Amino acid sequence: MTLHDFRFDVDDAGIALLTWDMPGRSMNVITERVMDELDSVIDQVASSEHIKGCVVTSGKESFSGGADLTMLQALGRQYDENAKAGNPEAAMQAFFDGSRRLSVLFRKLETCGKPWVAAINGLCLGGAFELALACHYRVLAETDKARVGLPEIKVGLFPGAGGTQRVPRLMQTGDALQMLFRGEQIRPQAAKSMGLVHVLSPLAALVDTAKTWIAAGGKGVAPWDEKGFKPPSGKVYSPVGMMTWPPANAIYRRETQDNYPAAKAILQSVYEGLQMPIDIGLRIESRQFAKILRSREAAVMIRSLFLSMGELNKGARRPKDVPLTSIKKIGVIGAGFMGAGIAYVSANAGLEVVLIDQSQEAADKGKAHSHKLVTDQIGKGRAKTADRDALLARITTSADYESLVGCDLVIEAVFEDRAVKAEATRKAQAVLGPDVIFASNTSTLPITSLAEVVLRPENVIGVHFFSPVEKMLLVEVIKGAKTGDRAIAAAFDFVRLLKKTPILVNDARGFYANRCVFAYLLEGHKMLLEGVPPAMIENAAKQAGMPVGPLSLTDEVAIDLCRKVLVAARQDLGDSAVDQAQMDLLDTLVVTEGRLGRKNRKGFYDYPEKGPKTLWPGLQALRPTRLDPDAIDVTELKQRFLVAQAIEAARAMEEGIVTDPREADVGSIVGFGFAPFTGGTLSYIDGMGVSQFVLLCDKLAKAHGPRFDPPGLLLDMAKDHETFYGRFNAKAA
Repeated sequence: MTLHDFRFDVDDAGIALLTWDMPGRSMNVITERVMDELDSVIDQVASSEHIKGCVVTSGKESFSGGADLTMLQALGRQYDENAKAGNPEAAMQAFFDGSRRLSVLFRKLETCGKPWVAAINGLCLGGAFELALACHYRVLAETDKARVGLPEIKVGLFPGAGGTQRVPRLMQTGDALQMLFRGEQIRPQAAKSMGLVHVLSPLAALVDTAKTWIAAGGKGVAPWDEKGFKPPSGKVYSPVGMMTWPPANAIYRRETQDNYPAAKAILQSVYEGLQMPIDIGLRIESRQFAKILRSREAAVMIRSLFLSMGELNKGARRPKDVPLTSIKKIGVIGAGFMGAGIAYVSANAGLEVVLIDQSQEAADKGKAHSHKLVTDQIGKGRAKTADRDALLARITTSADYESLVGCDLVIEAVFEDRAVKAEATRKAQAVLGPDVIFASNTSTLPITSLAEVVLRPENVIGVHFFSPVEKMLLVEVIKGAKTGDRAIAAAFDFVRLLKKTPILVNDARGFYANRCVFAYLLEGHKMLLEGVPPAMIENAAKQAGMPVGPLSLTDEVAIDLCRKVLVAARQDLGDSAVDQAQMDLLDTLVVTEGRLGRKNRKGFYDYPEKGPKTLWPGLQALRPTRLDPDAIDVTELKQRFLVAQAIEAARAMEEGIVTDPREADVGSIVGFGFAPFTGGTLSYIDGMGVSQFVLLCDKLAKAHGPRFDPPGLLLDMAKDHETFYGRFNAKAA
């Protein structure tokens, strides 16, 4: 038996240890060769009389991240080739067999007659955790880095190697469905209490604990293979079942709006599988998995949220010939909400931070934000007091710009006003000199104009975080007209230290993300003024796939900030740069009514101190006309929300603001929540077909105005039947 990705040893007691340690990789992944080798090991364990059982563990810091999704993509390409060869039935059979190979392999392990133990030393996700679930006993290291979970739903798939059958046989059906739908990484103590693992162990004793169970007579039979086994929630058709499944179906509809086929497949696989013996249940799961694997939603979500995002996180757009920037200490000017958030994530990444504001009191208030965030983590059992003390020790507050001495990078996060930003920049440069990389967290003001006040504009770059900083993954790295590669590289290196996703954006008002966001907000405001009921606006947006409605999002951004953006655009670009009806609406809310959004508990919604938010009744008086809800085309409302953003993304590509479809798609999903099931703004257009998208734009423009007119780029692409990923030759195509 020749092994490349595993080491196999048998001790004197006859207990085998299979160590998964793929050469040349930082993390183990499931590949064709891994499956081949595991198959051989199962045969060896099952056929050798002197082997009592086997422990499988990892030789790396993590156990495994799961299956190599490029392997699954290859199955689809092979199916297309086989189908074109003229035998679609054989092509489908080969595709089905290939897609369920891992499921069959794990079932072979589970029924080989010898006990298997998973000794999970770190991160164990997806197919790797399904391997652990197929083992007869699971020991999980009690460390901060250990996690288990089935996150496939986040890339448009679902667990297809037994996860939907074994998890509901280990815990209550409702809990199992929540776990499968959420796809979260589960910490050791929670995994133990949920019944996903049998025992927690110190890392140093992990393998010994696993071996001890086998030596003590652990059986190589899964609970569901024992005679008389009953799932924890009993039969599907039972009083308990009837209290579970109708609500589960309603929750699925509410949470997914039926936009995610993989979520529906989970529901169906668990529902049907629990009514059958495990082997039939696994086949039901495999049928659903093969179907989902060929879906458009899975293809684009894998491309954007796994492949493209992985490439961008590794620095695909970073200048290649610039050495890695050494960043150990940063300065943050402005201790408001954004500056405080940047200080927190930087200190959390291990960097020394100098937090500057106009007064010591204001700077200390910004630092208190970090104290609160870590305290919240402590309350949830995700951090310790010592972690908080160490993080806070890395943040120095001051009102004196001299405190910035020694910083490798300075980030300005002051009020969104060109004069205020210019003053902060001059003060910092007077202390640090012209060679320091100076970043601005501006959300709308062009970087080129902000760089005019410094001696070396090539060292100025935009680093646009999204709010709240500690939660949002996207950061726009904005290149000004004179920004140099050294500044770009430094910004990328900084963002990657924070474990966030950077996209490179050329300078323009609103950059990329905010342009699309404001197009979304405008559409919601226009609908309100047209007479569409506010609740219908919000619900239609969620049905389209957006995380929150445009009215709610306006409140979160702050209505007065949206108004200031429009005022600044009018001052710089003229009256044509703003929609007057929208301007009038925001004027009424902010100036007349004093409604600023969530921050003062009054916006499109009312925010009581106790209880959920509710739409402000006064919105009725702001609607010049009122449409009959039954006469409104909800499908068109949904189209308007998505098309408005996608058109803006296409314009950004046409203008060279974004140049890589991967960045447009990933940025749209993780930056402002553009319907993930579409794969992103440009994948939405490609998926519909550019010609069809142009026709839809023309239809909407005729009904609602020139903001829906397709740009010349789309017209050219439609003429030549092109796609964004084809025309721009993205590596992620």
